[in-house]
Formats: sequence, structure tokens, C-alpha cells
Amino acid sequence: MAKAAPKRGKNKDNARRSKKKISLLTQEKVEFVDYKDINMLRRFMSDRAKIRARRVSGNDSQQQKEIARAIKNAREMALLPYTNRVTTQRGGGRDRGERGDRGDRGDRGLKLENAEIRETVT
Repeated sequence: MAKAAPKRGKNKDNARRSKKKISLLTQEKVEFVDYKDINMLRRFMSDRAKIRARRVSGNDSQQQKEIARAIKNAREMALLPYTNRVTTQRGGGRDRGERGDRGDRGDRGLKLENAEIRETVT
């Protein structure tokens, strides 16, 4: 007889219950989400200008729809960016000076110059 496979994932008893996050709209008692209020809208955006998820911001579905619509309108009116470029310092990787088994790229330039000279001579 086959053994029952062990269940994967978290046990409901051991799972940590987190407190539900309260929306900024609820805390500040905002009745109308305006696309011109970019300071408020930026609070619902990540550093890369992405709209934060409901579980992160604490909005209910209606509030999230209003926020998303206002952010999209503000982007269209050029009040908010579509994206923000974030520079990160990369580490590791292969050294640019090392070409591996492909050889030196400097040879290609010489071949091209010689071919151009031959064409002009003949």
C-alpha cells in the first residue's frame, strides 16, 4: 500500500496571524481620491512607480480601484511617472576584460580595414 505523501506548506496552527493593515484612505478619512493630489497617490506607489498591491497598502477593492484609476489618470496627465529608473550596483559576474574562448575582438577591426583597402585598390 502506498504511503500518504507529507503535506507541503505551512500548518494552519503554526501560521503567524498578521494584523490586517488599515488603509491610509480610511485613516485620513479621504472621501474622494483626486488624480491631482500626487502626494497622496505617491504613498500607494513603489520606488519604481508601480502601484502597490491591496495586501501591501491595506485598501479594500473599491479603494484600490479608485487609487489605480487616479494614478493612471495622473500618469496620463504627466503628473506622475510611468516608471522610475533605480540604479543598483551589480556585483560579481564575469570580468569584461576576459573574453574566454572567443578570442580577442581587436582582430575583427583589422580584417575590416584590410578588406576596405583591398576594395579601394582594385
